[in-house]
Amino acid sequence: MRKGLIGKIIHRLPQNAMSRTMGKITASRFSRVAIRRYVHHYKIDLDVVEKPVGEYRTLKEFFARRLKPSARPIATAPGAIVSPVDGKVSQLGDIMHGTLIQAKGKEYSVAELLGDHEELASRFYGGKFITIYLSPRDYHRIHMPVDGTLEQYTYLPGRLYPVNDIGVQQVDCLFARNERLITFVKSEEAGCVAVVKVGALFVGSVKVTYNRATTNVKHGRVHNEQIAGHPSLDKGQELGWFEFGSTVILLFEKGRMDWVPGLREGSVLQMGQQLGQIDE
Repeated sequence: MRKGLIGKIIHRLPQNAMSRTMGKITASRFSRVAIRRYVHHYKIDLDVVEKPVGEYRTLKEFFARRLKPSARPIATAPGAIVSPVDGKVSQLGDIMHGTLIQAKGKEYSVAELLGDHEELASRFYGGKFITIYLSPRDYHRIHMPVDGTLEQYTYLPGRLYPVNDIGVQQVDCLFARNERLITFVKSEEAGCVAVVKVGALFVGSVKVTYNRATTNVKHGRVHNEQIAGHPSLDKGQELGWFEFGSTVILLFEKGRMDWVPGLREGSVLQMGQQLGQIDE
């Protein structure tokens, strides 16, 4: 009964408006007074943060902080695929019959995740996926999992359900209903890789480095466009960032890669850590 009540409350929340309001609050100069409390509450390691904590002007600015260059070494093994973020593995596995696992007993389709775009979705049938959840204490910059060229992006406006355990268990097709900003990477060795950045409740927005695309805007509409200049980025280079926590899903084509031994649901990852290996 309690779970049912929670589910009803989640569905009825004005999620997008609440998230935009949170974004404004955390971007205000008054939010600066909350930074040290935030650090203490989430036990954030300031030794790896790029700047002294006193130099951050707002809570949002601190949340999207960069780290010192040495804080997240990038795996250099030949063919290594690295984690694009700090976080915990929620799910991983094979894309069977065009579906992904959200949680035990809950599935959703690649086509739904990519905005019912069957041509894009079909690239990943029979491939692999991994879902990585970022908690409020994590580093929230998003980086390249492979060397590659940025080919196109898709913005899909939607809801902003919480992506924590409660949301994952209570909301069917959660990741295909929340706002997404998807970057499609063309890798010489790994083929097409989709980096799906999922918005969530209280995520002010998701931003990328290659243009001004952003999420959680009023009257947002679907965008599916080529990325100007098709820039090439190295593994580990910055791709974007979350303004408050969320989830990244990686999609890989069939026969292109496999997971490193020991990677499983619940594994904790740091950006740059090897999570997969490109098949020879």
